[in-house]
Amino acid sequence: MSMEKLSDDGGEAEKLSGFNRYACACAVVASVISIIFGYDTGVMSGAMIFIKEELKINDTQVEILAGILNVCAVVGSLIAGRTSDYIGRRYTIVLASIIFLVGSVLMGYGPSYAILMTGRCTAGIGVGFALMVAPVYSAEISSATHRGFLSSLPEVCISLGILLGYVSNYFFGKLTLKLGWRMMLGVAAIPSLVLAFGILKMPESPRWLVLQGRLADAKRVLLLVCNSEQEVETRFQDIKMAAGIDVNCKEDVVEVPRNSRGEGVWKELLVRPSPSVRWILLAAVGIHFFEHATGIEAVILYSPRIFKKAGVTAKKKLLLATVGVGLTKATFIIIATFLLDKVGRRRLLLVSSGGIIIALTGLGFCLTMVEHAKEQLLWALVSSIVATYVYVAFFSIGIAPVTWVYSSEIFPLKLRARGVSIGVAVNRLMNAAVSMSFLSISKAITIGGSFFMFACVSVLALGFFYFFLPETKGKSLEEIEMLFTRKNSKAMNKGIEIQPNNA
Repeated sequence: MSMEKLSDDGGEAEKLSGFNRYACACAVVASVISIIFGYDTGVMSGAMIFIKEELKINDTQVEILAGILNVCAVVGSLIAGRTSDYIGRRYTIVLASIIFLVGSVLMGYGPSYAILMTGRCTAGIGVGFALMVAPVYSAEISSATHRGFLSSLPEVCISLGILLGYVSNYFFGKLTLKLGWRMMLGVAAIPSLVLAFGILKMPESPRWLVLQGRLADAKRVLLLVCNSEQEVETRFQDIKMAAGIDVNCKEDVVEVPRNSRGEGVWKELLVRPSPSVRWILLAAVGIHFFEHATGIEAVILYSPRIFKKAGVTAKKKLLLATVGVGLTKATFIIIATFLLDKVGRRRLLLVSSGGIIIALTGLGFCLTMVEHAKEQLLWALVSSIVATYVYVAFFSIGIAPVTWVYSSEIFPLKLRARGVSIGVAVNRLMNAAVSMSFLSISKAITIGGSFFMFACVSVLALGFFYFFLPETKGKSLEEIEMLFTRKNSKAMNKGIEIQPNNA
C-alpha cells in the first residue's frame, strides 16, 4: 500500500472522527507550561519599572534583562529537541517545569542584579524547553480534524499568562517597592511545581512510542485519544509507515531502523536535506522569524513606555492600559483556536498580516505626531492606544497561533522534534533581538519610526506567507510532507485534492 493511499484513507477516517476530550485534556495539561512563560513575559513589562527604580539600573541593563531570557531559550530549545527524542515528550515537559521553578525562585529572591539575571537565564532555558515540546506533544496527540485547535492551546496559554502577568503587575504594584516586583516574579514557581506532577498523569506521545518500537504502548494511547477502532487503526498504520515499520507488524515491541530513531537527523535537516525537507525547514524558520520581526515583543514588553510616550503619565493608568493589551491578546487568540480548523492556517496568516500592516502604520503615524506636537494631542493619544489594541488583535488571530501549529505539524516524524527546535531557536533569537534593541532603535529613529520599520517588515512577511506556505488544514501529520512539492502545494492552495499515485 502506498503512503499516498494510506494517508488518503487515514484522512477520510479522521474526518469522520469527533472531538476527543481525553486528547484535549492532554493538550491542556501540556500547555500549562506556556501559561508560566506567558506570565513571566507579561509580568516583566511592569516589574521592570520597579526593578529599575530599586536596583538603579540603566536602559541598557533593562534591555539585557528583558532579552536575556530569550537568548537562553535558544539554548534550551536546541537541547530540548534532542532531549525529547531520548526521554520522550512528557518527561521533557517535566524537566522544563523544574528548570523554570528554579529560575522563578531565584528571580523572586533577587537581592541583586546579578542574581536576578541568573534566575532569568535559568528560566530562559526552561522556556526554550517548553516552547519546543508543548506544541509537538499537542500535535502528536491530536487528530487531523482538531489538530489546529489543540496545537494552538500553548499559544492560548501564553496569552492567558501574559494577561495574568499584567493583572499581577497592577495588584502587586500596590505593595512596597522591595516586595512588589519580587512577588510578581516569584509566584510563577507555584504552577511550575504543580505541572511537574500533573504531566506525569498524562500518556506519552504515541508517535514517540512508535519511534522507540513500543507498538503496544502506542496503540494503548491511541485507544484513549481516538474515537473509534477505525481511527485507531488508520492512525497507527500511518505512524508505523512513517517510522519505517511494516504496517502489518503485530509485535508488541520491535526494533526500529536506526535512521528512524533520530540517527543522522541533523544531516537530513541541515547538510543534505531533500527538496521537500529544505522547503519545510524554510517555512518553519521563516514563520518563526516573522512572528517577532513584526514587532510584537516591543508592544508586549514595552507597552507602558509606548502609552507613556503617547501621553499617559500616571503609573496606575499605564499598568491598567497594559491590562487592555493582555485582554485583547487573550480574547483574539481564543477566537483563533476555533477558526484554525475551519478557516485554515494560510488564510488566517494572510488576513493577520494585512491587518498588522495597517495597524502598525497607524501607530507609527500617531506616535510621530505626538512626538512633534508642542502640546498633548488627545486624538493621537486615543488613536495610539486603539492602534496598539488593533495590532495585538490582528497578530493574535493569525500569526501568533499559526506559527506554533504550523511548525509543529509540517516536519516528518523523525525530524519533528529537532526541526521544531530550530524554529523555536530562531523565534527566541528574534524575540531577544527585538526586546534587547527596541529602546536603542526608538532613540535612533524615534518610537514612531520604529513602528514604521515593523510595518515594512510585515509587508515582507505577507509576501513570504503567500508564496511559501501551503495550507495544511485537515491533513494528517503523515501526509503533510506531500504538500511541500511544487505541484502539490499549488494544488492545495487552490483547494484541489491531491490524488494518490496508486489509487
